[in-house]
Amino acid sequence: MKQETKKTELKQLVEETKKKERIKKEKVDIKWLITIVIVTFIISFGLSFVANSTIPNLSLIFGIIITLLFIVIGIIFDIIGVSVTSADEKVFHSMAARKVKGASTAVKLKKNADKTSSFCCDVIGDICGVISGAAGTTICAILVTKYHTDLLLTGLIITAIISSFTIGGKALGKSFAINKSDIILYEFAKILSNFYH
Repeated sequence: MKQETKKTELKQLVEETKKKERIKKEKVDIKWLITIVIVTFIISFGLSFVANSTIPNLSLIFGIIITLLFIVIGIIFDIIGVSVTSADEKVFHSMAARKVKGASTAVKLKKNADKTSSFCCDVIGDICGVISGAAGTTICAILVTKYHTDLLLTGLIITAIISSFTIGGKALGKSFAINKSDIILYEFAKILSNFYH
């Protein structure tokens, strides 16, 4: 009897998932996909150009600062992306009705949670990962040439440190983002509302 109930529940779950998939397939926004690919290309190209032309000329201290800066930016945008997906839209509707600054922007972000999250977590997150990796390579080169450290070992240690800081920071950030999602989304929306209405 229990086995049959489990099979029935699983069957219902599979059917509901298929319905959702059909709706999502119908709602695939080709314009958004093209836009995000172009925006990602432009931002990546611009930041990579700046990174590749400036980072190799940095001192060890500035190399470390740039690396940490881009790790932190990646973590912050990951927190924003998670907050948007887990925030409660109803809160912002009531705030928007009372003309609270940033509330209508928060509603727009929440209504487009998949796009906002994709931009924050994937686009900005991946670009920050690339640039922090480039900065890590510079740090490695400085340590090898100036301090005669072993190239392979230095490269492995720097890569491991950057990865652990990035992944650890994002892991901590995710639980923070879920617990404080409404506040984070509101604060981010309030900042964005200064640039457009």
